[in-house]
Amino acid sequence: MVVDTYPADTSRFLKGQKDPFANPVGSTTIRNLEALFDELLKPETDLQAFDSFLDPIIRIRAVQTVLAPAQAVGFTYFLKKVIREELKGALSGEDDLNALLAFELKIDDLSLTAFNIYTKCREAVSQLRVNLERNRIYKAFSRAGLVDEIPDDGPDLKEEKQ
Repeated sequence: MVVDTYPADTSRFLKGQKDPFANPVGSTTIRNLEALFDELLKPETDLQAFDSFLDPIIRIRAVQTVLAPAQAVGFTYFLKKVIREELKGALSGEDDLNALLAFELKIDDLSLTAFNIYTKCREAVSQLRVNLERNRIYKAFSRAGLVDEIPDDGPDLKEEKQ
């Protein structure tokens, strides 16, 4: 389900290559998804556990340019569809329906946690890009003689408090 969000060639590789050294993305994803699903099945939801299992998966997906944001975190919503298909015809009463709804609320919590992690990772990537560009421009100005001296830790671009 998760690897199907990748392009076809990548998906085939992630599914087929079982060696964690040859396929660290697939290995990390599968290991953490298994732990995540085990956590979902527990009676009490531990959001910290969701975070710890989701973080490696989402961190990988946040830096991959082949995935749109919806693809990066949307796999969590597919769980609802999978669960509904598996339980089709097996739900017999109000208690079963209430249990399904409670489980779907856990999936919603999981999805929100995934979105938060994704957002933090994308912000970090954006900040890295800004810093790289700032440093590149600073060095160009320095080489052109437009900067008096280069501090060891780079330019100080902090805003002054008024």
